[in-house]
Amino acid sequence: MSHLAVAQAHDLVTRTMIRCNSSAENARPVADALVGAELAGQTGHGLRRVLSYGAQAASGKIDGHAKPKAERTRPGAMAIDAANGFAYPALVLATEALPAMAREMGVAMAGLRRSHHAGATGLFVEELARQGLVALMLVNTPGAIAPWGGSRALFGTNPIAFAAPVPDAEPVVIDLSVSKVARGKIMAASQRGEAIPEGWAFDAEGNPTTDPDVALQGMMAPMADAKGAALALMVELLAAGVTGARFGYEASSFFTAEGEPPGTGQFLMALDPRALSPEAPERIGALATAIEVQDGARLPGRRRQALRARLEATGIPLDPDLAAQIDALGR
Repeated sequence: MSHLAVAQAHDLVTRTMIRCNSSAENARPVADALVGAELAGQTGHGLRRVLSYGAQAASGKIDGHAKPKAERTRPGAMAIDAANGFAYPALVLATEALPAMAREMGVAMAGLRRSHHAGATGLFVEELARQGLVALMLVNTPGAIAPWGGSRALFGTNPIAFAAPVPDAEPVVIDLSVSKVARGKIMAASQRGEAIPEGWAFDAEGNPTTDPDVALQGMMAPMADAKGAALALMVELLAAGVTGARFGYEASSFFTAEGEPPGTGQFLMALDPRALSPEAPERIGALATAIEVQDGARLPGRRRQALRARLEATGIPLDPDLAAQIDALGR
């Protein structure tokens, strides 16, 4: 197992994406996101994604030269067309615009359509929280979860991310998918040739499976059963229904190079906590402290923040087989 400094990992992703028919302007935010996912411990959204991203850019399923366009449709609303490119350049437009909008209006939102995989969504809300904002991000993904009691996957694993600023400390960061586990973990197991635990996923007929390749062609188990399926529906309505993106059952796979662009969506909301209460940041900090002083309790976000500091010092581990596969892309 080799280790890459953060700058080396960023350069590896950037060079590979450019080699796979992406512009440098798009490759850089992709590298920011994938390296950021590795630093957050979300390796299923990290360097392993270079393989599918590179293949899709090379085949044209993703437009690696797309230029996202943003339109301010209301004082507190921005509609962004990701133009069937990577999600990350469009998400940069959103996270750059939302702080000023939220401070002016108290609350602001951005909706992305014709988008793609959004990776470790906690990165984007954490960035907004570092600027003193409370942030929420909802993301729909290709169909993987059936309505509770149903047999057809209509909803994606549909991540939800939330972050809130803590005075004189790192933000609270909540980042989860509504499936029992993130689909990226299934993909990583497939790439490693490993079985997955029973209860994570089902085959296309709804039978439990431990084969990751069968699971990727089947359905994911929702967290908390009917409650998880209901949350998946909520995310679909906000991230796709409201933004004009494709619903999960209409979207093509994030993993394969064949087919149409997925065209999924993202919904981001940022609010100035002082808009409703001048003491809001301090109140947030008080609850964060009450959690952290309890023996055994962990404030969401602290583990990823500690891991990031450690990996920035020691380097990001890179499996030799994955390194070889990345090196072969686009050649």
